[in-house]
Amino acid sequence: MWLGWACCARRVIRHNVKAPRRLLSTQVGPQFDQLSKTTRNIGIIAHIDAGKTTTTERMLYYSGYTRRIGDVDEGSTVTDFLPAERARGITIQSAAITFDWPPKNPQDPPAAPPTSFETVPYSSFSHNVNLIDTPGHADFTFEVLRSLRVLDGAVCILDGVAGVEAQTEKVWTQAGTFHIPRIIFVNKLDRVGAAFSRTVKEIGVRLHGWPAVCQIPWWKGGNGDFIGVGDVVNLRGMMWHGSIDGSQIQPYTLEQLHATDKDFANEIKKARVALVELLSEHDDIMVEHFLEHDEDHLSIPGIQIMQSLRRVVLQAPQTIIPVFAGASFKNIGVQPLLDSVVDLLPSPLERPDPEISVGNETSTLAHLLSSAAGSATKATIAGKKKNQKEGSAAGFPEARNLSACTLAFKVVNDPKRGILVYVRIYSGTLDKGAILYNTNLHVAERAPRLLKMYANDAVEVDSLSSGQIGVIPGLKHARTGDTLIWCKGLPMKAQPPGGLKSLQLRPINVPPPVFFTSIEPHSLSEQKHVHESLAILLREDPSLQLSIDEESGQTHLAGMGDLHLEIARDRLLNDFKAKARIGKIEISYRETITSSTSPNTYLLDKSIASKPAKAGITVSLTPSDDMVVPISAPEATQPKDGAFETTYSLPDNCTLHIIHPNLSRHDSSGHNNHLPSHLSLPGILSSIHSGASAALARGPYNGYPVSNTRIEVNLDAAVHLFNETTPTAMSMATRTAVQNSLRVANDASPAILMEPVMLATIFVNEASLGAVVQDLSSARGGQVLSLDASDAPVPTTSMSSKLPTIDPGFVYVPPDPFSSGGEVGSGLGDSQRQIVARVPLKEMVGYLNQLRALTGGRGTFVMTVDGFEKMAAQRQKEVMDAMREFA
Repeated sequence: MWLGWACCARRVIRHNVKAPRRLLSTQVGPQFDQLSKTTRNIGIIAHIDAGKTTTTERMLYYSGYTRRIGDVDEGSTVTDFLPAERARGITIQSAAITFDWPPKNPQDPPAAPPTSFETVPYSSFSHNVNLIDTPGHADFTFEVLRSLRVLDGAVCILDGVAGVEAQTEKVWTQAGTFHIPRIIFVNKLDRVGAAFSRTVKEIGVRLHGWPAVCQIPWWKGGNGDFIGVGDVVNLRGMMWHGSIDGSQIQPYTLEQLHATDKDFANEIKKARVALVELLSEHDDIMVEHFLEHDEDHLSIPGIQIMQSLRRVVLQAPQTIIPVFAGASFKNIGVQPLLDSVVDLLPSPLERPDPEISVGNETSTLAHLLSSAAGSATKATIAGKKKNQKEGSAAGFPEARNLSACTLAFKVVNDPKRGILVYVRIYSGTLDKGAILYNTNLHVAERAPRLLKMYANDAVEVDSLSSGQIGVIPGLKHARTGDTLIWCKGLPMKAQPPGGLKSLQLRPINVPPPVFFTSIEPHSLSEQKHVHESLAILLREDPSLQLSIDEESGQTHLAGMGDLHLEIARDRLLNDFKAKARIGKIEISYRETITSSTSPNTYLLDKSIASKPAKAGITVSLTPSDDMVVPISAPEATQPKDGAFETTYSLPDNCTLHIIHPNLSRHDSSGHNNHLPSHLSLPGILSSIHSGASAALARGPYNGYPVSNTRIEVNLDAAVHLFNETTPTAMSMATRTAVQNSLRVANDASPAILMEPVMLATIFVNEASLGAVVQDLSSARGGQVLSLDASDAPVPTTSMSSKLPTIDPGFVYVPPDPFSSGGEVGSGLGDSQRQIVARVPLKEMVGYLNQLRALTGGRGTFVMTVDGFEKMAAQRQKEVMDAMREFA
């Protein structure tokens, strides 16, 4: 019974260990078929150069999809098929590919999966794996975000030499926000300096989870070459030898290992004891198994260990992280990793029910469908707002006509196939030729064909079932984040019945850009082609933004980083053959007013499209006191506040407050005595919102977007609305009135520039720590926040504050034969030092070259926008002088 005492003692020491978390709510309903049970939608996530694409190539080879293993250095990989990817050796665009694991024998007849996996592992039956290989560079964060949005599980690849790197922490946190179950594969253990034990402890400290070591490295002779792994779950050794491609694996039982490598056999036993104890703390069923087997850690069958691992991986939030070992380049460890993908990661049936909005209500897709079928229960709906009334989606019986609900998460312009829209099916089955209604754009399009993608190749299929990821070619309007629904029998020009036309799945948030460059066509004749090419680029990548400077007429393209814009420039010039001049990459600043304005009334009275238009508005501006503008998007796009007042949250910490006396938003009749019959209050409010947003896009000081400003609009229907008033006239009047007020505020007191400030995470070796810190704080005007994440701030958008703090002293790790000691009790002494600092973005442009010079080429860093901060007068003068000098 000593296991129980040990577990209790460790619970006391680990303060944060709680009772087992609930499993993620599962989706149920007739819309899911048998195929969903044997489907795995997974992504490969990691820091750049950790081995994501190399591991993917081995997965494709062992599954039988390819006949040769591609090489990143040779540019022969399947998933990195873009010319820019092969030239740079990095992943730029996420690639989707489908294969079966374990591989199917084409000669065998189709077989039904087992009804129960109590006695056999999931990997004993072939599963369909939809895999997405994601980029690792910080400039392509949005590419990772939109892939994570539709995935059910993820494999995080770690470099066994570098350990947990900065971008790894970022993508791990991003996956956590979507509650995606994850497992870890420690790669590159064949390289000099690889440290599996140190990396495992870093997993606990930096990824805030308890590492469950499922495999340990097998070193030849205890301190030689990396030759295989020890399978802790099934108590065996696996050695890769006899073939170059890694297809021959020699298993060894514990008895055989005792005769050939006794120390390694004993270490496998220690790892099994540690794994059972860890699982027992978070899974009560494992405690029962332990008691049933006479409290013997080694006698518990491997299938029961695997089932326990699966249960804890599916807990939300995930606090147990299965860890596997290997070396993809040497073809070691990939097959057991694929088995673990099938055995541990969930099917679409085991994921939380997708959140939806219908009208102004929030619910879940399964609740909507069950309510329509008359089988809604009184259970609490996961993800529902606290103030939402029970059964809020029950008012949409027309949902029974919903044949399929899909989310478009990516758009690609293929040179041979045209526009390809990647979709995830969340309910029902989508058939070829279906008429899809876009609930975001309110347009209908026919799906002429359906494809299953194999990186750059495609296979046409007749239908896509729930839980599948596929491609619809030929859609003219669909964008990233659009919800596409299919109601059988609905004509092309007809709208879906009732509230279905407003049904939307959870959107994909687009981070704001911080770099921009100018684009000028060589001639007027080339202007149309350039703008058409830019429109295709922006549809493919919404994290790119396009704007036009009204004064100079220049077109500005904004992106997430210099590499991001460099790739966009190369595609524009090389792929689309656009003839244009591309300017120098610059930083996108903000500006804010410093003085308030008195109410200013503007009356528009002119002809618009040969028709008389007349509208008036009263506007006043007030600066806010916030020094730092958060980089997050507006919290709400829906208006809120009282019946006679409406407030909108605008980008860059701006707000729009509209006072409309005698015009009530709660007036069910839709009009009153003060409102012209051809107008509606929602339409007027929308016009004011669009006009104010357009005015804020260009400030009075230097033409940058305006931030930290409150706009107060007074709308008196009797004074400002006329029979000639149109929504366009109201929008133009609001825009002009706000622009006039901005100029008045700037004349009274000059506006202040705000610059983007980055939260930079830098990894350096111990010898270079002092030089790097001095460079950040002195030469670049940065503020060092922490060393080794001891006092690092938690971003407001992060879930880190809810995650446990792991003491590496309680984490089991096997000994590293090549380690040189380190800090007592932590095991992190050999790792790189981590610096977290806030630095102006302008000072971080080209920082990589300086960091390499200071660290002998071994320093790495990633950075994210922390917000926009007001600039001091001297620094603002320096920046403005540099701009004028460039101009």
